[in-house]
Amino acid sequence: MFHGFVGGLAAVLLLLASCGESAMPPAVPASPSSAGGVVYPLMLDTPNGPLTIEDRPQRIVSLSPTATEMLFEIGAGDQVVAVDDQSNYPEGVPTTDLSGYEPNVEAIASYEPDLVVYATEPGDLGSSLEGLGIPALLQPAAATLEEAYGQIEQLGEVTDHVAEATDVVAEMRTDIDAIVATVSGDEGLTFYHELDDTYYSVTSSTFTGQLYEMVGLVNIADEAKGAGGGYPQLSAEYIIDADPDLIFLADTKCCGQSPSTVSRRPGWAGISAVERGDVIPLEEDVAQRWGPRVVEFLERIAGAVDEAKAAAA
Repeated sequence: MFHGFVGGLAAVLLLLASCGESAMPPAVPASPSSAGGVVYPLMLDTPNGPLTIEDRPQRIVSLSPTATEMLFEIGAGDQVVAVDDQSNYPEGVPTTDLSGYEPNVEAIASYEPDLVVYATEPGDLGSSLEGLGIPALLQPAAATLEEAYGQIEQLGEVTDHVAEATDVVAEMRTDIDAIVATVSGDEGLTFYHELDDTYYSVTSSTFTGQLYEMVGLVNIADEAKGAGGGYPQLSAEYIIDADPDLIFLADTKCCGQSPSTVSRRPGWAGISAVERGDVIPLEEDVAQRWGPRVVEFLERIAGAVDEAKAAAA
């Protein structure tokens, strides 16, 4: 039946051609579309090279928890049909078993997305999706606040929520400036940020480390062996000798750490932060992402600095 249809179609085309060019309507080039304010097709420069978004995305798959938070914050949540298994905020996002770390292209494609946003490139995810005709936007972990702002604004442009994204960034800037202003001068307090219970930490060259630096804290990891990579593994002896004034735990969920477990570590009871009760548990998801909730993380840090100052006064 299919072959018969093809043959019939070919005969019709030959008949039209024999009647001269006037029988066929001239080809009309595709005209740009504007869904609300953004003109499509939209051309983007991305870490994986040029990317074209043909029209306003209606079926977005997010493989990045941070991108998920950004998309919903700028009002594009109704355009998101699926998110990865680590996306858990805001409440009610369409979580699936898709993985952003070990992505399955066929599983992603089964959601019929017209845009995939992801943060981790295993080597061929972007090209594999584009080979299927699915635009793939790579937004890797931001190295600075400005990069984080840029990603929010880029998602605003891609999804046709430019004004909302601009407002989100402006509000973040205002809130962060206000938080930093509450911490007066160079406090000089030292701190240790714990990523897991094997003592991996962050230096001031990382996104997280820069936030601590904004409120005047001094990072004990900056002088550690391997600090050049941004995420050195410290030793218990190094941390004890450094005697930080504050300890921030970003491993409360993954590793079950708390002020109580820290105080029971051999030799840690004598650390200034432990003695004074300045061991601060963090919400891991907030501490590890670079989206709008960075403001919450910075508030937590600044609050700890204020409490430590008041206790020392």
